[in-house]
Amino acid sequence: MKNIYNLEDFRGLARQRLPASMYAYIANGAEDELSLRWNRAAFEDYEFIPRMLVDVSARTQHIELFGQRYASPFGIAPVGLGAMYHFDGDVALARAAHAHGIPYVLSGASLTRLEKVAAAAPGIWFQAYLPGDPREVQRLLDRAAAAGITNLVITVDIPVSVSPDRYARFGFSSPLRPSLDMLWQGITHPRWTIGTFLRTLAQHGMPHLENWRADRGNPVLSSTLQKDVRNRDNFTWDHIRVARSHWQGRLIIKGIMCGADAVQAREAGADGIIVSNHGGRQADSVATPLSVLAEVVDAAPGLVVMMDGGIRRGADVLKALALGARCVFAGRPFNLALAAAGQPGVETAIALLRDELQRNLALLGLNHPYEIGPTRLRRRAR
Repeated sequence: MKNIYNLEDFRGLARQRLPASMYAYIANGAEDELSLRWNRAAFEDYEFIPRMLVDVSARTQHIELFGQRYASPFGIAPVGLGAMYHFDGDVALARAAHAHGIPYVLSGASLTRLEKVAAAAPGIWFQAYLPGDPREVQRLLDRAAAAGITNLVITVDIPVSVSPDRYARFGFSSPLRPSLDMLWQGITHPRWTIGTFLRTLAQHGMPHLENWRADRGNPVLSSTLQKDVRNRDNFTWDHIRVARSHWQGRLIIKGIMCGADAVQAREAGADGIIVSNHGGRQADSVATPLSVLAEVVDAAPGLVVMMDGGIRRGADVLKALALGARCVFAGRPFNLALAAAGQPGVETAIALLRDELQRNLALLGLNHPYEIGPTRLRRRAR
């Protein structure tokens, strides 16, 4: 990692080490990838107003979120299939986050049982794709509670399967389909094939979607099975209220993109929301989280508002906080770091982002990230 200087530097290394199908799952967006590109471009619309001759020698990044102290105002967003990017990848991500005192959200599309990840890194958050059947909702929530989860993240922006063309172009499907192309990808990426896939088969057996439902889900490799997305297109706020009635911990809703839905979330009993367009992976041409963030914050006072989408730099973190977020999450950069170098790669990525944030605090005349606000940020003149 001697040539890694920022989060984007992990991308090339991950592309080299992963088969094209695996890299596509992390990196691709939906359809024409407009929202994927806009998520990054949105940060270029804002500029800082620094203050000079401020004593910044006592600056700190520590924040408190839902009664828990964290070392920095950023965390690792949920991304599925982490154990396919590096051996025991879900555990590696969780341990890296735990070691550095930042939030980690385990994906409902992960391949490692949440009980194992929670034992390896106490305090993880769990992101659930709740089914449309209230009985199954309760079973999954009971399982999460028994595993010690206290922060439940319900993702609400995936009522149907994602547009498949970007994935299909590189041979990705869910489950993966055995094919000559898949075989060739394995042959041409022996380090991944031996160190990740075959090692996983030898030690854990065929990976499955372990946390998609209360029971074990589909295997990651199958020629016949389809991903289980039944009863997702009838998912409504009534299901959120059912979840709230059964869940005793903090309830966070991910995928909110307008003020009206933020109000609905608060009325349904949510403790927090994550403003997100799913990283541009679901619907294309959707607005960017950064562009709607201030509206969402204003619409629902009292809610803990967080954001993900496009975070790559410490400056990005501060821009989101200036617009009202209390914490931000990044998914792709940390999973690319995982693919590139395992847990040490993730820890390096965390340290890089923290160093950038610490440096920017000083350069802007701030001692804490929450000191920034709308008066220190403005839209760039065009």
